[in-house]
Amino acid sequence: MSSTDFQSGREALGARLRELRTEAGLTGKALAQRLDWPASKVSRLQAGKQTPSSGDLEAWAQAVGKPGVVTELKARLAGLETTYRSWRRQLVAGHRARQEQGIVETAATSLTRAVEIVRVPGLLQTPEYARNVFEQNAEFRQTPRDVVAAVRARMQRQEALRDPNKRFHFLLHEPALHARTCPVPVQVAQLNRLLGVARLETVRLGIVPLGARLRRVPSHGFWIYDRRLVIVETISTEMWLEDEASIRLYERSWEWFEQAAVYGEQAQRLIGRVRAALGAV
Repeated sequence: MSSTDFQSGREALGARLRELRTEAGLTGKALAQRLDWPASKVSRLQAGKQTPSSGDLEAWAQAVGKPGVVTELKARLAGLETTYRSWRRQLVAGHRARQEQGIVETAATSLTRAVEIVRVPGLLQTPEYARNVFEQNAEFRQTPRDVVAAVRARMQRQEALRDPNKRFHFLLHEPALHARTCPVPVQVAQLNRLLGVARLETVRLGIVPLGARLRRVPSHGFWIYDRRLVIVETISTEMWLEDEASIRLYERSWEWFEQAAVYGEQAQRLIGRVRAALGAV
């Protein structure tokens, strides 16, 4: 979350706390006495100059006689703590630093689940496919072109695929196989890579066919790291979601999408048909 967004959210939470106090007919000083807090703390929380803890919110709700609002207040706090990272800030020096973050998160994760709608996941990309992705991103976002270093870091991250203590489950919508974002030879090599990586014991690769009946189509790709973190990429930002409600929601999206996926020989046939359409034999 940008500093402006974070502060706006904190001020909105403070305004809600002030509303609850005034509805209870309490002055700031009276509430502070009831909570055994310094009056300055009540003032800072209401003004959005201090981030409350979960315990602070529970105490406030009890003190104003509305214990039932605790869930609402904690949901607001969870939303405040959700992290929105703008691409402009993350890529100020190029893509390498973000790829190194990916290495760290993958190393800390036992089960990585990824949904991609229109491109191949970074963990499964060939060097040439990755190079095209980074070059396109750098041009689009007008960021430094540290393509060689970024590709090297992405390939280093892929070493985790051979770690017997880790598991990776990928879901690709069939359009990700067709999207022409690179020259045909690069795309063919990438499809070959998918066929090969699917044979790794640590990897489970599912393809959701275009004609499959879907309960709901995910509007974007996302990654789930164990049950501790979801990362979602948008055009302008990357969301790092750690609250339980968001993780449950994305897990449900994963489960619904996974119901339409095919694996093994069926997935291989889908990939093979795309290769054949590109003129590969």
